[in-house]
Amino acid sequence: MPTCRRKRVVLTEPSEALLQAAKSNPNKEVYYLQQTGEIFETYEAYAARMSFYRLKQFQCEVTGKSGLDYFQALESEQQEAQTMHSRFPEPLKAAVLKAVQWQVVGRLDHLVEAVFDRFKDRYFVDEKVFVDAQGDKFYAKVVQVHPPKTKSDDVDVPAENQASSSSVTSPPQVIVDDDAVQIHKVGGDLRIPAKEALVRDDPLKYSYKVQILEEQHEKSHEKGKAASKDKAKWSGSFMDVQCSVMSRDRLAFSKSILRRFIRDCVDRDAAVASPWTVKPVIAKHYGVDSVMPEETRKGVEDIKRGEIDKRKKIWEDKEGPPTKKQKKMTAAQEERVKALAVAAEKREREAREKAERQQKAKEEAERLAAEKKKKKPIRYPTEDLDVRLNDKEKKAGLKVKKPTPSKLGVPFGENQGTFEAFLTSWNFLVIYGQPLHLSTFTMDEFEHALRHSLVDPPCALLGEIHSTLIYNLRTVPFTRHSAVLSLLRLQDTLEEEHRVLNVSIDELAGAMADVGNNWERIPLRHNEMRDGWEEALLGCLKDHATLDNFPRLREVLTRLLFAPEPHAEVSSSSSSSRVSSPAANNLTVQSSPSERYYALPPADRIDILTLMCNLAVSSKAVHSHMESCEEQLTALRKEKIEIGRQKKQYTEEMNSLAGETEVKEPGTNGTVPDEDTTMHESSDLSDVPSEDGSETASTSSARQKRSARQKDLRQKAHTQAHAKQRELARAQAASAKQALAEHRRLDEEVNKLERRLEAIEREFRKLLGAVRIKPLGKDRFHNRIWWFDGMGSASLLGSGGVVQYGTGRIFIQGPSEMDLELMLKKEDDDYETRRLEEEGPEGMLAPSEWAQYTEPEELDEFLAWLNPKGVRELALKNSFIKWWSHIAPGMRKRISDLNISAKLPEARRSTRTKPSGHDVSREPYMMWTNRRAVNSV
Repeated sequence: MPTCRRKRVVLTEPSEALLQAAKSNPNKEVYYLQQTGEIFETYEAYAARMSFYRLKQFQCEVTGKSGLDYFQALESEQQEAQTMHSRFPEPLKAAVLKAVQWQVVGRLDHLVEAVFDRFKDRYFVDEKVFVDAQGDKFYAKVVQVHPPKTKSDDVDVPAENQASSSSVTSPPQVIVDDDAVQIHKVGGDLRIPAKEALVRDDPLKYSYKVQILEEQHEKSHEKGKAASKDKAKWSGSFMDVQCSVMSRDRLAFSKSILRRFIRDCVDRDAAVASPWTVKPVIAKHYGVDSVMPEETRKGVEDIKRGEIDKRKKIWEDKEGPPTKKQKKMTAAQEERVKALAVAAEKREREAREKAERQQKAKEEAERLAAEKKKKKPIRYPTEDLDVRLNDKEKKAGLKVKKPTPSKLGVPFGENQGTFEAFLTSWNFLVIYGQPLHLSTFTMDEFEHALRHSLVDPPCALLGEIHSTLIYNLRTVPFTRHSAVLSLLRLQDTLEEEHRVLNVSIDELAGAMADVGNNWERIPLRHNEMRDGWEEALLGCLKDHATLDNFPRLREVLTRLLFAPEPHAEVSSSSSSSRVSSPAANNLTVQSSPSERYYALPPADRIDILTLMCNLAVSSKAVHSHMESCEEQLTALRKEKIEIGRQKKQYTEEMNSLAGETEVKEPGTNGTVPDEDTTMHESSDLSDVPSEDGSETASTSSARQKRSARQKDLRQKAHTQAHAKQRELARAQAASAKQALAEHRRLDEEVNKLERRLEAIEREFRKLLGAVRIKPLGKDRFHNRIWWFDGMGSASLLGSGGVVQYGTGRIFIQGPSEMDLELMLKKEDDDYETRRLEEEGPEGMLAPSEWAQYTEPEELDEFLAWLNPKGVRELALKNSFIKWWSHIAPGMRKRISDLNISAKLPEARRSTRTKPSGHDVSREPYMMWTNRRAVNSV
């Protein structure tokens, strides 16, 4: 029956007036609810009841599903009941229902426990069971049940854990109903105590004749335990078995399904100590007696009376006896009442004092718990800003102040925006060097190339970078003359004759008209030093750039196409910034990009490369490379897992070899003394004097011969024992040598796997850089720590294990605006003070401000400053430890290269001639060559 708020829904009975009216007027119209069979006299009552049933507040009593309306819950119960009745063994139903009829048990769970314990080892005719026979499990049907035999008709019964089989041509006759009544009659009666029922009707003494069924059930329950020929052998045969080798399917008989069966078939009144009764329809179907026997009725009434008296006594003890008009008490009774009152008052006082003591103890416990909670140690690692150095740690030498990173040494550090654009461009060109067909170069080489201002000799690095990007941008969709159109739209918003660098938009458009028109078809061959790349660059900007994606478009195009007067150019040739003399700002002479590119300030060159890199990201070559990197990353992850498994397997084998060697050594030392002891014992026994006390000459000679023979035997036994010992020692030495060789082999395999794991980590870093770039971590103030080496097409190790670097330094980026807001909310006014104390005024970085560490000693001090008690700095320190073997050598290699390049000009000076100017062509950035170049047309 569906429940609502944990109570069963009771159907509405028709009123007496309605029943009387129906009798007097059979044609009276009423409202009938078909699903429940309820009858209502008015439509309002019918509608109210239907509205109640439609509420989503009912629960299925069987499955526990809630949020249903009444009809859904009823349908769910009916489906579950149908499923349950189809699964529950049919021969067992009548026995279980007869056992629970008229039982007075408080909770249904206790009744289920009792029934399950009684029937779990008792089986009935026509039941389907599992039988264990010779290690296999078969699905069988019980065809005959033999109760325990008396002494007069005892016969041989199979052993308790054995099953005997016999092939029978015709099945035996099933026992008749008169006999079936006697089966498990005592054991299934819950009125008899369990121990007594077990003694009088032991289930282990029953014998069952079962028939093996077809193999369709064997497939579902055995799953291949027996071969097909064995199934054919047993199928259809009969066995005499006992309950110890029999079992029921858990889907058919378990405590849960038994509970559902009993709950569906029985009911109980709400009165105290009411018995469980089988529903009349079900009782009639299974032949269960619905009339309570007189003996059972008396027992139920006695239980009910005892329960009522027990509750009444509890109520009287709690509330006191009801007041009645008392008779006049005698003196003895008065004394007794006074004594009881004094005792009650004493008990009340003691109870009050006990409650006060308990309250004080509770308050004391709460106080101690609060103090303990205050003094509870912090579990590390925790939030970094919650970690502070105490006096003990400061005295131990832990660093309080962070080493100050250099802001001035950052390339183009005078403008942080320019540096970020420079860093982004270098990173893109190095990471995607493979699809761009561009060899790697260091950040120092890239910086010096961007500062190169001589037309002769030209910088090959600049030509290769721009040429590879131009080839790549030929595959990216563009709009013809987009730069000119954008400038013309700008002209409409400006005043007439508005000039930039003394050049108007009309003059600029006229100068652009005949330059770089066929840039997508100009051949930029590597073996021709990429001749003409400057004009192709201008054509690329004409078709790809707009004022939206390149705000300095007008200024850059003007500088590429116009030159100042010759005298003004000479005076400003040494300047490398965007700010120049007033004479240089007047560009009046039209020129060509090949002559004017090297006069561009480095900031403008960086802006051009930034635009080209941003556009190249959407090219097909870069996208294909990213997808290839993703696939390789997946393969590396799988390989790493497999190597981890192999390493674990090799380590376990090495440990087992070491354990076997330790076990063998003490075992061999104890074998030989046992043989020696045996020989000594045999010799002692042989030297026992004879029982005859006379020592005649013949006896003496016999003893001498026997003694010599025994001596020879002992000598021979000793020789054999020593030979065995030597043979055992040789075998043990050979085994130890073999185990040592195997251990060494496994150790070499583990070392190989570890080296492969290191190579996988380096390869993983390279491939991951092409997909996403992440910092090494953050410090306590959310400064981000960056290391850009070994990503994309760059490698950390060259041929022969030579150290390679890209930046050769560690960059530090200031916290973001969001991180600053979070820290200010957490630390309030103390945040700025703490930063000033631990970072110093020069070490505090503003949002998006950059600094760097260039020497390993500075980085050592920084690592010593990190506190591993904080979660961020612990992860950052672990990242440094992981890559330290590549970070520190790369920094030293960069310092060495800088020192060598600084000494070269001095070493190349000739002593026979006067000192000449610096030879730019010998600089490292000028000696760079593109080994990945392709002579495209």
